[in-house]
Amino acid sequence: MSEDAELKRLRWRCRRGMRELDQLMLRYLDGRWTSADDAERAQFLRLMDTEDDKLWRWFMGRERPEDTGLALIVERILALPH
Repeated sequence: MSEDAELKRLRWRCRRGMRELDQLMLRYLDGRWTSADDAERAQFLRLMDTEDDKLWRWFMGRERPEDTGLALIVERILALPH
């Protein structure tokens, strides 16, 4: 799959149905994806497979992912400039 096609597919997957989650996921995709290494990209893809209610709790700081890789990608997304 071409890089452009992959980005379009990921952009569609970032649409979570909750505006705040959409913005966080797209912020990562637009601001970090292209410079991320394969390991970081894999963590983001794992994050994309997480249910929205868990994502919401993680991003709002109400819970922390038990998986250290997911916790790291959540922290990276939250640290990105708005």
